[in-house]
Amino acid sequence: MTEYDAIVVGSGPNGLVAALTMAEAGRRVLLLEGAPRFGGGLRSEELTLPGFLHDVCATVLPLSVASRALRDRLPELGVEFAHPEVSAAHPLDDGPAVLVHRDPARTAAALGRDGRAWQAAVGATARAGFPLVDTLLSPLGLPRAPLAAARYGALGALPATVLARALFRTAPARAAFAGMAAHSMLDLRSPITGGYGLLLAALAHSVGWPVVRGGSQVMADLMVERLRKLGGETLAEHRVTSLRDLPPAASVLLDLSPRQFLAIADLPSGYARRLARFRHGPGVFKIDWALDGPVPWRDPRVSRAATVHLGGTLEEIAAGEAATMRGRPATRPYVLVVQPCVADPSRAPEGRQTLWAYCHVPNGSTYDMAPHIEAQIERFAPGFRDRVLARHVMSPAAMQAHNPNYIGGDIGGGAADLTQFFGRPVHALKPWRTPLKGVYLCSASTPPGAGVHGMGGHHAATLALRDQR
Repeated sequence: MTEYDAIVVGSGPNGLVAALTMAEAGRRVLLLEGAPRFGGGLRSEELTLPGFLHDVCATVLPLSVASRALRDRLPELGVEFAHPEVSAAHPLDDGPAVLVHRDPARTAAALGRDGRAWQAAVGATARAGFPLVDTLLSPLGLPRAPLAAARYGALGALPATVLARALFRTAPARAAFAGMAAHSMLDLRSPITGGYGLLLAALAHSVGWPVVRGGSQVMADLMVERLRKLGGETLAEHRVTSLRDLPPAASVLLDLSPRQFLAIADLPSGYARRLARFRHGPGVFKIDWALDGPVPWRDPRVSRAATVHLGGTLEEIAAGEAATMRGRPATRPYVLVVQPCVADPSRAPEGRQTLWAYCHVPNGSTYDMAPHIEAQIERFAPGFRDRVLARHVMSPAAMQAHNPNYIGGDIGGGAADLTQFFGRPVHALKPWRTPLKGVYLCSASTPPGAGVHGMGGHHAATLALRDQR
């Protein structure tokens, strides 16, 4: 006789969705988390000074608004999203910044002769709406929007460098697209990187790039609260070292990386070898700052965007990401900057701001990227360092110490190139199901991969419920 219908190990977005899906189906659920607080990549802490609240990892959450695992569930839980006036900004050295607005027509108008191409590619992807997003977040299922998916696939299969040059004639439009595509943490000359840029830019129009009011931790806390109301049990600071030590359960769902799964399970040798071949992508080097006021951007309009992409031109961004993939830190890296107080002033004392930024580095890198990150910010915001009250630095090793799923600082749960886009963590029709009866993987190392969308947890839990029946 089983003690639980389901045990979920790990409380990142996927683990939380898996636990809620099982509990909402009437199953008795136990959620286990090794850290003191639930949430995984959704945790928020006062990393610098009292009163300054920082998201340790995820802040800007368009996929949370768009994903079918979360888009209806989060409003019911009381999660409130705060939208900046501008979804994203891309400063340039020799001209005004490119601003990506919620309105694609307004964005296109600012791009001049590339506006029509932006509308035809990015705008059309945005207009395809949730059916296309649902198709892309269920990559092994039947498409809900086959025509839109086919059109998206024809463009998205291309490398970002090729697609940007094919679509756009001007440097600003190409640069803005490169900033979107570089979220992939891949060499932008690689296949499917165009798809990452296309989807993220489209989400900026269709749902926006919002933050959670009060910090990302609020989302995790409300999901845990809902689980408890459904009768689920939760236990933090409980690190699982062996599956044999778990209480009896009909299903075990693991929001863990393949490496962690290998460490706690006795797996068939063939599957274990395949799992051991799973490749992790670059790590991140992250800095959080407490500031005495807004960032002094050279183009003041950048202060209206919560997300800022730094790196200059398409060519410069592509060169930096290529160097990272070859194992060399870039001296002028692509830097992702988030200024959450633009949308949610509650995260800092009145008149002050929080800021964070990271760049991509080779997996497990020990190189100090802090001077290079701050130099890139100073490049587009002279006098930035004078605003800094305190800083908190996290190397790839520190990222992994904070969240063991981030192997070598890889916040994406594994390289998301063409080979591993579908074969996560192994090539299988149902990759969430493992050879161990009733044991499933549901982390970002399973389809559809990285992002706060919860779909890995949704797919694994749906499969577990089907198997139980």
